[in-house]
Amino acid sequence: MNRITNWVLSSVLAVGLMGCGGGGEDRGAEGTGDPAPAKVIGYSKMNSNNPFFEVIAENIQAAAKEHNYQVRVVSAEADVAKQMDQIRDFVVSKVDAIVLNPADSEAIGAAIEEANAAGIPVFTCDLECTADGVKIAGHIATDNFQGGRLAGEAMIEALGEGGGEIAILTHDPAASCVKRVAGFDEVINAHNEGRASGKITVVKRLPCDGQRDPGFKATQDIITAHPNLAGLFAINDPGALGALAALEKAGKSDQVKIIGFDGQPDGKQAIKEGKIYADPIQFPDRMGQEIVHMIAQYFAGESFEPVRLIPAELYRQADGQADPSLQ
Repeated sequence: MNRITNWVLSSVLAVGLMGCGGGGEDRGAEGTGDPAPAKVIGYSKMNSNNPFFEVIAENIQAAAKEHNYQVRVVSAEADVAKQMDQIRDFVVSKVDAIVLNPADSEAIGAAIEEANAAGIPVFTCDLECTADGVKIAGHIATDNFQGGRLAGEAMIEALGEGGGEIAILTHDPAASCVKRVAGFDEVINAHNEGRASGKITVVKRLPCDGQRDPGFKATQDIITAHPNLAGLFAINDPGALGALAALEKAGKSDQVKIIGFDGQPDGKQAIKEGKIYADPIQFPDRMGQEIVHMIAQYFAGESFEPVRLIPAELYRQADGQADPSLQ
């Protein structure tokens, strides 16, 4: 294949490829007539079963092509130890820059320090690194706290004056998800202040790992313990869709209003069909494009804002019904 030929042209990168083994997918410039890449970017995405990260990867590659950058894409599969090994492979391969969706915002710091020591700039996208003592060259993400506030407003809207018991599906290893819950809590607490009736009470918080199956199992546990549950906030669409499946199985999908987060196609379709009430939606296409633009500014020695937050927007059923991308 042409892309393999391009990698073989660089003996250093070939070593990096052997180090990665079967841990991900390597994608290079296409076409035998393409010039040698000006720079090589290593991208470790959170996982391969979440379409959100696939959109980021596709847009990083498309934007990189405009700059004649080559992109190596690997997937951590939500395993921080695996992602740390991927970063080390990037360091050995001497890539020019690294982009991460950290699998664990704190634990990933040790591997980032190794990239820092090698003089390779590290950029984070969507998920941030919260470890002390590491240097992050740039970060682009959704304004997750603001998005969490939108989720809280949507929950209040969905439950109306009656309020009720709600649950939250969390994912604490990701700082972005912690911020979503913090924004949600702020709005719900403000709603409850001074109320004698119609309060919204969080009766349970359980981790969902940001995935469907854990979201399904967590929701089953919640509705068993809290049969009067009126609402559920999940920190992303896979978690929300897992919760939906559990509620449908229990015959409670009409009883419990779900608020998700992301705006993935499956999530938007469920909103259009009235199965999920609303999502604060993110823009992973913009994240992928803008992180490459930031990297280009870094390589050019230009000044830039090192942290860029993209506001979320609330997506309801009417938006789904008007969305031409949905069936």
